[in-house]
Amino acid sequence: MAILDDISQAVQIGKKKDVVALVEQAVSEGVAPDEILNVALIPAMDVVGDKFSKNEIFVPEMLVAARAMAAGTEILKPLLAQGGAEPLGKACIGTVKGDLHDIGKNLVRMMMEGKGIEIHDLGVDVPAEAFVDYIKEHEDLQLVCISALLTTTMPAMENTIKAIEEAGVRDRVKIMVGGAPITQEFADQIGADAYTGDAGSAAGKAAELLTA
Repeated sequence: MAILDDISQAVQIGKKKDVVALVEQAVSEGVAPDEILNVALIPAMDVVGDKFSKNEIFVPEMLVAARAMAAGTEILKPLLAQGGAEPLGKACIGTVKGDLHDIGKNLVRMMMEGKGIEIHDLGVDVPAEAFVDYIKEHEDLQLVCISALLTTTMPAMENTIKAIEEAGVRDRVKIMVGGAPITQEFADQIGADAYTGDAGSAAGKAAELLTA
């Protein structure tokens, strides 16, 4: 369908206003909201994520594409809810205590939303207890995403996982970690379930964990 191709192209090049207009047009023409999401918006962000992973595009291009996709998704959310569409899964994300970096976290959040994951952003400088409290308060939570962008805040990531274990809620959630200084070796060492090196890969891995 041509309009779905147009939406996909507009997302990929980050034309937010065009995405909004095209999504509204598609809805008015009777295209099903889940079709717009699954055939146009999500595949568009898959393309963007793949290009980002291959260093064909960089953070600024990815951010504008993610914002364009998010604008289209906002239009569809109430329509999808009316239709009883369930999210792929439920997750939360936050940058650890002592770390105020949020660009990477925000990218991951938007990429995951693009996969149809319902994700709550806990923000930056998040203490371990806040992650624990959120898990306890949301029994349907399936995935916790923890970000650290400084070598000095990497220990806070380990402390957060320990706090989740000590609170007795570790078996309820999968834990993903990421950030510039993080490695697979460190992720294994601190007991995380998954690590990815960039936002596009993170969204794909999250979807994999939630559907396993």
